[in-house]
Amino acid sequence: MEPIDIDEADLRLLELLQTDAARSNQALAEAAHLSPPTTLRRLKRLRASGLIEREVAILSPDRLAPVLGHGLSAIVEITLERQGAESLDAFEARMAPEPAVQQCYRVSPGPDFVLVVHCADMPAYLALTQRLFTSDANVRNVKAFFATRRSKFEPRLPLNSARPTP
Repeated sequence: MEPIDIDEADLRLLELLQTDAARSNQALAEAAHLSPPTTLRRLKRLRASGLIEREVAILSPDRLAPVLGHGLSAIVEITLERQGAESLDAFEARMAPEPAVQQCYRVSPGPDFVLVVHCADMPAYLALTQRLFTSDANVRNVKAFFATRRSKFEPRLPLNSARPTP
């Protein structure tokens, strides 16, 4: 993957999109101090480069709870028996299509993976563990931490501090 050359205007656009991706091109251009055609061209390039993976709505679990129930959120640590590249890749491939697995991280040291999981309730979580972990002979250990309250959720990447100084 080759690096993409971005400048301060691109960083301004990315920061603005992280706070509100539903803004019109006109509003983005104005906030970024760019012309609308320049903004459109830059956004097209940022999307094509893969810097912008996708644009989604972030839903409020508390506001949805009266309709759907609160559900069950868990942070799950997974340790595999065999940690070869093929085994690690196979585990990741099994997690990717699973809707209940919101995030999957390969980590070190400690467990091999940390997952963020959201299920409707404990029976749904147990079914998930049977399907994904218990049936996998390579899963040695599963340790789950159940969320009692979400104190913070921020999907933004810190762009200002991420840029190396020359």
